[in-house]
Amino acid sequence: MIPRVLIDAAAVPADRGALNRYVDGLVGGLHRAGADVSVVCQRADAERYGRIAPSARVVPGPVAITNRSARLAWEQTGVPVIARRVGAQVIHAPYYSIPLRSGLPTVVTVHDVTWFGEPEQQNSVFFRSAIRTDVRHANRVIVPSKATRDELIRLLTADPTRIDVAYHGVDHAIFHTPNDVEARRVADRLALHGQQYVAFLGALEPRKNVPNLIRGFARAVEGLQDPPALVLGGGIHEFDVDAAVSEVSERVKVVRPGYLPYSDLPGFLGGALVAAFPSMGEGFGLPVLEAMACGTPVLTTRRTSLPEVGGDAVAYTEPDPDSIAVALGQLLASPERRAELAAAGLARAKEFSWDTSAQAHLLSYQRAVE
Repeated sequence: MIPRVLIDAAAVPADRGALNRYVDGLVGGLHRAGADVSVVCQRADAERYGRIAPSARVVPGPVAITNRSARLAWEQTGVPVIARRVGAQVIHAPYYSIPLRSGLPTVVTVHDVTWFGEPEQQNSVFFRSAIRTDVRHANRVIVPSKATRDELIRLLTADPTRIDVAYHGVDHAIFHTPNDVEARRVADRLALHGQQYVAFLGALEPRKNVPNLIRGFARAVEGLQDPPALVLGGGIHEFDVDAAVSEVSERVKVVRPGYLPYSDLPGFLGGALVAAFPSMGEGFGLPVLEAMACGTPVLTTRRTSLPEVGGDAVAYTEPDPDSIAVALGQLLASPERRAELAAAGLARAKEFSWDTSAQAHLLSYQRAVE
């Protein structure tokens, strides 16, 4: 029997990044599966979750939880109250932190463990502490890849019998091969004026390896008569990104538009010559999957979960600038290879869906209750 679940979506940030697309996709998949779902969320998100899952009971939280400190405190007291009110049998925390004394089985999603290798990041102390708490106290831990499961076991000696792998999905109605009008609209907003480009999508944080991407890209396009631009879609500019941009010649165009509207992502990814994600490590790598679903050839690394997502449908590089320059240069020089990867990526992306992901989550909820 499928248990009644309360999903604590109150922690979903406003920028609608990859982790937020996970929650949206999961809630929609659970609705289509006929699951008995309640969602507690920020007041601003209540209408959207009502559209995503019309059968779900959506409970807006108090206004104060827009502040993270207030939300973390309220999570320990308010979420258990709401769980009892809606008759939940299990609580799912999809964003690292969990209520510790709810009196109900708790499932938590740990998206990645790269925080343990990035002590210099501002939020790393919070996430390392939250993940340790998850491993000790949650009834089940959901991870988006086998690589993340293995790292949890290696780093924190987590109990493998309490970890469930549930791959992310992709909304194929949204992430699709764009037509010329969709792609041109996004390119015009980026002020590219017809110039072709290489796309990156994600937070500009150390593990994403953006400085090396910039340096490798500059070397790859050096000497080209009409070089493409490099467009870095995402927020949180780190100092090393600015330093890398300052190193390249004035002929190399690097565009940093910040966060892109969600509706622009298919046109942005699908309109690129190549989507480049030379990350040092990912919990899953959702932009890689989304780019493949948009019919874009992808260049990434073999680090952590990325081969689980890309398989044989993407091109690979080592994360250093010279390797990126060689691999990216080969793709830019070969329309045939790009077309081959685009077709392979489209086919592989069809293997990932939020409906399949939702079924894996439902199994984890059942195990937590049992």
